[in-house]
Amino acid sequence: MTGSRPSPTKSSADGCGALVCAVALAAVIASFADDARTEEQLRPYTVVEDAIPQSLTGAKGDVERGRNIVVNRQVGLCLLCHSGPFPEEKFQGTLAPDLKGTGARWSEGQLRLRIVDASRLNPGTIMPPYYRIDGLTRVAPAFQGKPVLTAEQIEDVVAYLATLRNE
Repeated sequence: MTGSRPSPTKSSADGCGALVCAVALAAVIASFADDARTEEQLRPYTVVEDAIPQSLTGAKGDVERGRNIVVNRQVGLCLLCHSGPFPEEKFQGTLAPDLKGTGARWSEGQLRLRIVDASRLNPGTIMPPYYRIDGLTRVAPAFQGKPVLTAEQIEDVVAYLATLRNE
């Protein structure tokens, strides 16, 4: 027909899979992560079966700070993939398990390992490692060698998630 335009072709990006979204999520998380992590060296930890039983800092985290990290869309970005007991937060994720009841399902050590590096439990996970710097690909040069969260932030998130028992 005269004056009509051909339909645009769909690009392969239109069918963004979970893995591509996870890579994009990791890049976004890294770009907004707290600058405090720039000075931090990773603290050693020991994985025992499916957990990191000892605190990364030697102390319990702060529950309120942990909740703030979880709901903050520029630090933890947890709600991009997860949903949870956060009625004030709109547009919660559906790619990952609901955070309700995490403290009843997993111990603090199990939560810690899932946040530090969930791929130790499930190599195919789309959850980015929040406290790992080696073996990663597609990391912007400015963020190479830096964890997404500090050890203190990890402990704060663990402390908060452990309180989510039966909500």
